[in-house]
Amino acid sequence: MMYLLQVLTFHLLFVCGCWCQKDDKDFMLLAGPLTSQIEKDDNLNVFDCSRPLPADTRDYFHLLRSRGATHFKVPLSWAHLLPSGLPSQPDDAVVSCYRTLLEHLLDSGLQPLVVLHRSAGPEALRPTYGGWEPLLPQVFEQYAEFVFMTFGELARSWITLSHLEELDGEAQGSDSPTPLQNALHAHASIYNLYHRLFPGNGGRVSIVLSTSNLAILSEHKSTLTRSLDFLPVQIEYDCMKSNLAEELKRLQWTSGYIGILIYEMNVKGCSLDQLYSLEDFLKVLSNQDLPILGCYMVDLLSELVKMDSTSFSDEVSERDYQSLREKFINQDQPEWDSSLNESLPSGFKWAQKFPITLQRPSLPPSEVPSTSKTVWEKFSGQSNFERKLYHYGNFPEGFYWGVASSAYQIEGGWNADGKGPSVWDNFTPGNIPGNATGDVACDSYNRLEEDLQMLRALEVKSYRFSLSWSRIFPKGLRTSLNQKGVDYYNKLIDGLLASNITPMVTLYHWDLPQVLQTVYGWEDIQMINIFNDYCDFCFSTFGDRVKFWMTFNQPYTIAWSGYGLGQIPPNEVNPGYGPYKIAHNLLKAHAMVYHTYDEKYRQSQGGLVSIALNADWAEPKDINVPREIAAADRALQFQLGWFAHPIFRNGDYPDAMKWQVGNKSELQGLTDSRLPTFTEKEKAFIQGTADVFCINAYTTKIVRHVTARLSPESYDFDQDLGEEEDSDAPTTAISKQRAVAWGLRRLLNWIKEEYGDPEIYITENGVATDTKTTVDDIARIFYYKTYIDEALKAHNLDGVKVRGYTAASLMDSFEWLNGYTVGFGLYHVDFTQLSRPRTPKRSGFYYSQVIRDNGFPITEDEKPLYGHFRKDFIWSTATASYQIEGGWRADGKGLSIWDKFAHTPLRVFNDDTGDIACDSYNKIEEDVAILKKLKVTHYRFSISWPRVMPQGTIAHINEAGLNYYDRLVDALLAANIQPHITLYHWDLPQALQDIGGWENDTIVDRFTEYADFIFDRLGHKVKFWITINEPYNVANVGHGYGAAAPGISFRPGTLPYIVGHNLIKAHAEAWHLYNSTYRAKQGGIISITINSDWSEPRNPNKQEDVDAARRVVQFYIGWFAHPVFNGDYSETMKTIIRERSLAAGLKKSRLPEFTPEQIKRIKGTHDYFGFNHYTTVLAFPVAYGNLQHYDADRGAGTIADRSWLDSGSSWLKVSPFGFRKILNFIKEEYGNPPIIITENGISERGPVNLNDIHRSHYHDSYINQLLKAYLLDKVDIRGYTAWSLMDNLEWATGFSERFGLFYVNHSDPSLPRVAKGSVARYAAIITCNGFPDPALGPHECLNPDPEGTIVPPTLPTAVNAVSFLGMDLSSEDAEVGLYVIFSLLLAAALSVFTMAYCFFKTKQRNKRSNVETIQFDKREKF
Repeated sequence: MMYLLQVLTFHLLFVCGCWCQKDDKDFMLLAGPLTSQIEKDDNLNVFDCSRPLPADTRDYFHLLRSRGATHFKVPLSWAHLLPSGLPSQPDDAVVSCYRTLLEHLLDSGLQPLVVLHRSAGPEALRPTYGGWEPLLPQVFEQYAEFVFMTFGELARSWITLSHLEELDGEAQGSDSPTPLQNALHAHASIYNLYHRLFPGNGGRVSIVLSTSNLAILSEHKSTLTRSLDFLPVQIEYDCMKSNLAEELKRLQWTSGYIGILIYEMNVKGCSLDQLYSLEDFLKVLSNQDLPILGCYMVDLLSELVKMDSTSFSDEVSERDYQSLREKFINQDQPEWDSSLNESLPSGFKWAQKFPITLQRPSLPPSEVPSTSKTVWEKFSGQSNFERKLYHYGNFPEGFYWGVASSAYQIEGGWNADGKGPSVWDNFTPGNIPGNATGDVACDSYNRLEEDLQMLRALEVKSYRFSLSWSRIFPKGLRTSLNQKGVDYYNKLIDGLLASNITPMVTLYHWDLPQVLQTVYGWEDIQMINIFNDYCDFCFSTFGDRVKFWMTFNQPYTIAWSGYGLGQIPPNEVNPGYGPYKIAHNLLKAHAMVYHTYDEKYRQSQGGLVSIALNADWAEPKDINVPREIAAADRALQFQLGWFAHPIFRNGDYPDAMKWQVGNKSELQGLTDSRLPTFTEKEKAFIQGTADVFCINAYTTKIVRHVTARLSPESYDFDQDLGEEEDSDAPTTAISKQRAVAWGLRRLLNWIKEEYGDPEIYITENGVATDTKTTVDDIARIFYYKTYIDEALKAHNLDGVKVRGYTAASLMDSFEWLNGYTVGFGLYHVDFTQLSRPRTPKRSGFYYSQVIRDNGFPITEDEKPLYGHFRKDFIWSTATASYQIEGGWRADGKGLSIWDKFAHTPLRVFNDDTGDIACDSYNKIEEDVAILKKLKVTHYRFSISWPRVMPQGTIAHINEAGLNYYDRLVDALLAANIQPHITLYHWDLPQALQDIGGWENDTIVDRFTEYADFIFDRLGHKVKFWITINEPYNVANVGHGYGAAAPGISFRPGTLPYIVGHNLIKAHAEAWHLYNSTYRAKQGGIISITINSDWSEPRNPNKQEDVDAARRVVQFYIGWFAHPVFNGDYSETMKTIIRERSLAAGLKKSRLPEFTPEQIKRIKGTHDYFGFNHYTTVLAFPVAYGNLQHYDADRGAGTIADRSWLDSGSSWLKVSPFGFRKILNFIKEEYGNPPIIITENGISERGPVNLNDIHRSHYHDSYINQLLKAYLLDKVDIRGYTAWSLMDNLEWATGFSERFGLFYVNHSDPSLPRVAKGSVARYAAIITCNGFPDPALGPHECLNPDPEGTIVPPTLPTAVNAVSFLGMDLSSEDAEVGLYVIFSLLLAAALSVFTMAYCFFKTKQRNKRSNVETIQFDKREKF
């Protein structure tokens, strides 16, 4: 015990002295590698990777970080890493072990201090290399280079050698260097090597020097001063001999006056009296001439553990020990907090499962509005793209994945085995939809093994459940103990632990014993002691196995819904007073329970105690209005801060709440505030009574400031708030609970900023679906997919300490006021059957996969591929005549069907028309100039049929119109840009529509005549042709839905198919005309452009959905591609339409038939596959009965994955993976034809932002999928066309949707074209002809254009967040911090958090593949 006192006292002084020196962010409080907390053998370094790391390694590191440690020693084993001594033969398992160790440290907020080697040559290497003669230093340098290259990105602080005193061997000869000299020269070489490998990364390298070999080291001063970034020292302190100050100064002189790190400290020769007088040592360390960079946090934690089994000897009594401790504390120290003075209880033990966190430090009251408004400043300005961009990554190892339930919702057995009635048992009869009750619920009281099996199947790490107070104490008090109820929970807890599932227990989840409500209720202060006694019993009964406790679930709901609104038991309506009074008592009850656990059970049980609070995120209606931000902050303070502020800040309600309620009360003529007050003693009692932050979160509200009425008195009106829903967010089965995933990230950030960066457990998060949804719950998958990703962003990108996530709930259950009309479960429960069978939902399988993946690892689809397209690849952009030309009546142009459609009221958004559009008819030079800036090789545009043939026939040719195209083609060729002409892009001459348009069979001849004329006049200069653009839209959108010209919708079952039939025939005739008349002399190619989405099954495990997805594709792309490439409509289309037509009483199929001659003539009318693609859909079957139209024939509905990025078009979601899939479908279905992508792009709406990073992201993602299809799948890709060159009239949506690479300012009469940021990115891809591998170094093709355009910023990536002791303190404040650290080391309290922010760092590493361009030997068609 004497030795312990010596070590303990000296190191307390030592660490305190070091801490006083902290004045910058580089301070190092060094720990490890400690052993006894994890292993019984104190002589074993459990982190030397000679065997697997201990299971509790991460928890141990978190514990050290919570105690104030900033760095951790990692002594590497040269012999283990390189058994042969050579880098060519590493032990991969050891390498992996050390890498894992370093990553664990970083994730825990600890920086590694990596020690390459002690000093003595490894025994295994001595036979080959000898000792520190010249050969071994050379091998040591090779070893060091291997370590730097292997682990260099994981550490910034390095020590080459640590114990030079071991090098006491003699040199081989009088002229030979000594082992010490060799070691020092090796160190200098390694120092220079590191700084060559990692220039400018802030890393530092040194060697450990000792006070015991000052004389030797002084001889090598010149070497040392050039090779030390800091000075680690080993101090041998002898109370009888040492002059510490002098020795440190001499060491510093030897090294060149740099910062000192106390690396090790050995104390000897000190009597107890001398230990009492060690204040002289503090004076040495406080010497301003000796700047202390850091010091060693010794193995006090394990020593204190040993005290549990150590009795005080006769030599030193316990009284002497306390006297020593008190004398040290009282030596001219600031007054210590009483809680810290009592922080070393006898028999103290550390928890193994969760890091122990003692009472949290007090924080100042939150400002009004709080400084946490920075969260709105940080996030509210995000674009929709930035907000929704999916983040791929993982949570830290050891993350707590769980599910939740509560007693009344699932147990049933309402009066079984002596259980007493609860307030919910009393309330439910007659008050819940369908007269539902929890009498049986899920019958979990009788189906424990089924519940455990479900939990095991989900592979959760934790299960949050609540105890039924009335099942344990039927009459609410200990005297009514029901042993059978206790037995049930014992079996549940034991079953969980046997399944390796951590119990997370809620002591009170709303089901108060009815007898207590009758006699007391929460408005009675006697309930505080009654609740404490109930909890005391639970701690003593279950606490040996339960390590995570929550006192109350959502006290906000108890107070407001139960005592304000009167919606839930006890159904008291007293909105002005009741909620405040109840919350006041709940807070005091919680605090009492916390202290009971702290004082009676923490030492022996080692658990955590918290409270599960709830909050909706509050988003200001207008981020630019300060009072709206104040309103949003007020909303959070009234809901979350009501309880969190007293517990996590200063023991009192937030000032925003006190101010509001106090002022309202005064305005109402009251003499006192309706908000109760705490005494100073109560504040101190409540403050800090939570070890972690538990939060239940479901939705987000849009908040604005209002002046609420004064009467009646109400908690609701006290807030002066107006709330509304985010109308863009998906609804759920519960009113006013929309799925707004992005709010979760902001809420977590707000908690971090507002409450001192606590560890956070999300203890409830989930979504309700209606009873029609059973096991196929895609909406719940979308919910978890987006909400969990927002939590991942908060953790990985923002440094929020999210430690666990709990899905609500395990199974469908009694959902309070909604009864059984909605379900939150991952398992469906059939409540119509007495056996209450449980069936896993699709969301359960999904959640299990997320747990196994520990988040969302980047998928193969998302990983970029590096490589290049073929050398003659076509890079293009596109427009269409009606969308850009304008000049609608200029120079004799005739009317088109779009002219008439746009001039018809309510047809085009905002009454926009193409009368002027982008005025390209008058801006050839400007359009060609921006094409040159884009660096395209081709330009796809269309010819306006009525501009060259006003009546649609060759009877009247408008030469002025043709001249426009002639001049455009010439200008393009002069700019070395090939024209790619579309003959028909939807603007049919109105004169032809007047005689039936595409419904009239004569249209085939008219189109052929028109094509013949264009080929003849322009074909000698144009080599790339498209007959018809997107016949699907012409046929179905224009003639079925009526949403595009000519706007026909009254024959949806027949007309689209008739029009489509004629479009196919017209295309075929134009192709044959070119093939037979013009190809030989003009040498061009011609095809049709077909558009299609890709379709995935909504549920890939459901055959009906798989079949629906196939139908969607066949009815979309196959409608036109199948006849052109295979000769006839697909069997799928023909069979379905025929059968449905006959079933409806028709005599034949509504789908026209091709004759054998037509099939032969149509088949093969292509030189390439022109393909327009934008998005992907998820398909599922829909039965339309006998309705006769295209959608009914297809028999499918479609939705989008909620996690996919939006665009400015409701139908377009960013889903690049589908691009590659549909290209492979074309390859397999149509014989791998050459494919030119003739349209692909994304839109935006709303305010103009030239920095269109969403478009750059879209092009990057989709073109990279195109590259994968080309290089990996051998799809014959020949070109890519971005839609569109400039913002234009986007058909029926007018100018509201903007697809352009160039912005067109329609408020300026000159309609200037302004480059958006995406221009530079697309031009770079074109210049690079793909994606050069960054691993090969900067590629010249990425050099910016000297003319410049707006360069988009780097897309959001994982951030390495560092906050390291980031406070500027005075010397007096630093001294206070010193003693806080002292007390922490004794008592493991968390007061150190007032001086240090937690360090967090996440590395995101992407493995990148370098793919060589593949050459094809396929037959060239062009």
